[in-house]
Amino acid sequence: MTFQEESNAIVGVWKTGDGNAMVKIYKNGDKFQGKIVWLKEPNDPETGKPKVDKNHSDEASRTRPILGLVNIWGFTYKDKNVWEEGNIYDPKNGNTYSCTIKMLNANTLEVRGYIGVSLIGRTDTWTKQVAK
Repeated sequence: MTFQEESNAIVGVWKTGDGNAMVKIYKNGDKFQGKIVWLKEPNDPETGKPKVDKNHSDEASRTRPILGLVNIWGFTYKDKNVWEEGNIYDPKNGNTYSCTIKMLNANTLEVRGYIGVSLIGRTDTWTKQVAK
């Protein structure tokens, strides 16, 4: 496999560990980013309307829809199935974290969000979705 093929292995649709969302990862220039393309519960139970980014620290962003939201960005392929220097945004709490993504196999990503050093953080396992 060439470096180019390895770096593009991350491209596709991935289901988050809790199964509540799917993120489509794609290349944007020389970096990789992803956006939320599916939600298990797309509507806010309180309003009955599509979920919005209500916990964002910037008030102007609180009305943007969660569906279609770019929630991971800035990733560079390093080597050995690792993408670094990216960020992940968690709409549940409105926080952005530094993030590393490691591909464990063709169908599994280990997504690690952290603040400061990567020792203090949380890892989520995402599963590749096959187009039907």
